[in-house]
Amino acid sequence: MRRKRWVSVDWKKAPDIKKRVLHLKTVLDLPWLRTSKIYCVRSNYSTSRAYARIWGLSKVWQLALEVEPAYIIEVLSEKFDNLDTEEKDRVLLHEISHIPRNFSGSLLPHIRRRGKRNFHDRVEELFSMYLKNRKG
Repeated sequence: MRRKRWVSVDWKKAPDIKKRVLHLKTVLDLPWLRTSKIYCVRSNYSTSRAYARIWGLSKVWQLALEVEPAYIIEVLSEKFDNLDTEEKDRVLLHEISHIPRNFSGSLLPHIRRRGKRNFHDRVEELFSMYLKNRKG
C-alpha cells in the first residue's frame, strides 16, 4: 500500500472574502465590527471538515506584540468555494458571530451558558436580516 504524502496547508490573502465581509457589515449595520482589523485568508490542502474558521488574537499575544485585537477569517477553499453565494454569506455570518461586541480578540463559543440567546439562533437571525436587507 502506498503512503499518502503529507502536504502542508497553503494560505493566501483573500480580498474577495474581505469585500464580502465589508458588504455584510454594511447591509446588517454592524458598527462594532472593526473591519480594518479583520483579515481574510483562503487555505488549500486543509484536512479540516469545516468550511471556514475564525482565529482571534488573544490578550497575551496582544500584550506581547503590543498590537490591538484582530481576527482572521479563514475559508477552506476545497469546501467553501463550491458553495453558492447565499451559503457563503451564511458561513461568513457564522464566523462573524464568533466576534464579541467588545472586539477584544476573544471568540464567542457555540454554546453560551448565560443568556437567552443560542449562538445558532443569533446566526439565523443575522442571516434572515441579511436576506431582507441585501442589495446584491
